[in-house]
Amino acid sequence: MIESLENTSILNRAYFLRLEQEVLSAGESLLDVGCGASSPIRFFSKKIKYAVGVDGFLPSIEQSRANQIHHDYKQANLLDIDTVFEPKSFDVVLASDVIEHFEKEDGLKLLEKMEKIARKKVIVFTPNGFQPQGEFDNNAYQMHRSGWTVEEMRMLGFKVEGMMGLKPLRGEFGEVKWKPKLFWHRVSVLTQPFVRNAPSLAYQLLCVKTLS
Repeated sequence: MIESLENTSILNRAYFLRLEQEVLSAGESLLDVGCGASSPIRFFSKKIKYAVGVDGFLPSIEQSRANQIHHDYKQANLLDIDTVFEPKSFDVVLASDVIEHFEKEDGLKLLEKMEKIARKKVIVFTPNGFQPQGEFDNNAYQMHRSGWTVEEMRMLGFKVEGMMGLKPLRGEFGEVKWKPKLFWHRVSVLTQPFVRNAPSLAYQLLCVKTLS
């Protein structure tokens, strides 16, 4: 069962709501690249006319399908999505917490393929710079292999916002580093309004490219 938006943390909720705004303002169809088991679109997917999830890890697809997050699913190597989906076949193409799992060269190739498939908008959510993360849940795809900076994403044509509060407060898996964790989480929440427009200071980046 999918949790309600009200039960998520304040910072996650801020991301989910911004993502909803960006997706729904761009059209009626969405390709969710590397959708995983619990894509962030789960809170608003019923508002999307047609959403497809694509992932290379079958157990994640099966769990997502059980929760009816997307209308349809494809299992595929993400670097082959241009052979699975036609050019300009979705209004929005999203990769949330995905490109950091690729080496930089392959990550750039993935972004190019996403842009070919998108009609109106490409959305990327990724840590600010390299954040170490190992394998978990028997899923080798979860390991981080690259880091992406504000400058890089802007050079690629993305508008960038800072998310998840101040970067130094969080470590692997986005967990607050210090104790008492409740206190430092509150500090992180308080820093979010400042880092939104100063993304180089943020833990994660929301990157949006509007296509002409």
